[in-house]
Order: sequence, then C-alpha cells, then structure tokens
Amino acid sequence: MSDGLNELTACKTDSEILRRYRQKLPVIVEKIIANSSDPSCFSHVDYEPLRSSSSVGNLIAKFREVLFPGYFSREKIDPVNLKYSIGQMISDLYDALSDYITHVMRHDCFRFGQDCLECGEKGNQTALAAMEAIPDLRQLLATDVRAVFNGDPAAQSHDEIIFSYPGIFATMVHRVAHKLFELGVPLLPRIMSEHAHGLTGIDIHPGARIGESFVIDHGTGVVIGETTHIGKSVRIYQGVTLGALSLPRDAVDRLRGEKRHPTIEDDVIVYSGATILGGETTIGARSVIGGNVWITESVPPDTRVFMETPKLIYK
Repeated sequence: MSDGLNELTACKTDSEILRRYRQKLPVIVEKIIANSSDPSCFSHVDYEPLRSSSSVGNLIAKFREVLFPGYFSREKIDPVNLKYSIGQMISDLYDALSDYITHVMRHDCFRFGQDCLECGEKGNQTALAAMEAIPDLRQLLATDVRAVFNGDPAAQSHDEIIFSYPGIFATMVHRVAHKLFELGVPLLPRIMSEHAHGLTGIDIHPGARIGESFVIDHGTGVVIGETTHIGKSVRIYQGVTLGALSLPRDAVDRLRGEKRHPTIEDDVIVYSGATILGGETTIGARSVIGGNVWITESVPPDTRVFMETPKLIYK
C-alpha cells in the first residue's frame, strides 16, 4: 500500500513540475511573435507560404519518371500501354510544375511588392515551355549515361548507371533546373539543386552551363558555381571545386550575374580534390588536371597539370 502511495505522490510531483515549466511557454511565444516582426531577422509569415522540400522531391520524381520512362514509373510500362502511360505522366508533371511555378512567382509578387505578372498565365506558359524541352533533355541525358558507361569499367550496364549512380541523378536534376533557370523561374531551380545536393553531396548551381557527355565520377564533394561553363565530354572526380575567387564585401552586389567561375573546355579531365577558381580562368581543351592542385590562372589546351610527387616519411 505504501508503494502505491509513493507512486501517486511521485506522479503529482511530476505533474506539478511540468505545470511550473509549461506556464513559462506563453512568455516565450510572445517574444517569438515580436521577433518575427523584426525586419533585421528572417521570417516568412505571409499569405503565400513557401512549399516544403518534400514537394520539390515529388516534383523531381515526376521529372525522373518522364526522363527515363519505365525505370522509375509506379506502374508497368509496355509497348501496348506506352501512349497512355506517358500521357498520364506528362499530365501529372504539367499540373505539378505549373502549380509550383505559379506559386513561386506569386510568392515573389507578395514578398517583394512586384508588379502583377499574371502569375497563373505565366506559370502555365513557363511550365509548357519546360515540358517542350523534355525530348531534348532526354537526348542530352542519354549522352551523359553513355559517357559514364564508356569510361567506367565498373559499370555493368546502362541500367545500373541510371538506377544507382549519384552523378547521373545530380546531372539529371541540374539539366531540369538549368532549363527552369533559363526560363526565368524564381527560387524553384535553386531548391531543386539543393535537394540533389543533400542526397548526393554534389552541389551544382542551376546557372552553370554544362555540355553533353558530362561525367561526375563518384561525386561526393563536387562544387560547380553559377557562372561555370563546361564544354563537351568533360569528366570530373570527387572533391572537385569549380568556384569563384574570394570577393571584398563591397564588390558582391556589383558582381552578381558576372562571370566569376571558370570555363572548362571540351574533353578535359579533372581529378579528385582539384580546385579551379576565377571567372577569367580557362582550362584548355583536352587538358588533364591532376588531383589536389590549386589553379587560378588559365591552362593552355593539351596541357597536363599535376603536383610534384610528395615525399613520404615513415617512422
């Protein structure tokens, strides 16, 4: 009996402790509400809320279904139902994409007090333009898949590459995000790129221009900046940075949109850990950049750049 009484007393004590602490929460709530109205802090309390990252993931999944029919489809696709299946996928993708584009355009109108863009009309027009680019995007991605297969003895099939290579996934997302970037869609291309970055460790800004037959081998830690230009048949390995030189604070606004990242010409190989910086830096065609080098000046075509062999010390 005494044990039961002790348990009851303990429960009442715990309840009292919880009450004393919880009654302090309304004060914290009021402070957060006041803080949310402080323009020096960042809040997004608006009548046009931002979409969640999961909805971007769903949108990418729909693109993936269409770009690689039969690989990631929820239903079986065969020659008999191909027309129906593709039609349904395109319809679903168009509805999701036009809705998302309209949403981010309307968000900018509310957020930044822009003139009315007729967001619904513009969103549907832009989504249709993106859909019209899908056949060309499929052709471009096919060159990427073949380039990976032709350069990787570990790849057993094209199917394996499409299903499992993070470089192909990141490149696929970039191809789509870049098209949306070119079409002037705000916010969405960058969110898509960061979604792929989170899954693969490959960070490609949607503004980067990348030619056909592009290969990212392994991929973890790759960074490709906004104004990077990459030619045809370029292969880069893990840990490569194609970035910008550090800027003084007063130059940031002036250089927005200017060429700040390097140009990599056709048939270049960049090995793991290499860092290539600067908008005036060009790596000439057919050059090979060795691992762990640091480059801030242009390299002529047909050049090999590598580190001197380090001296190992054994103790």
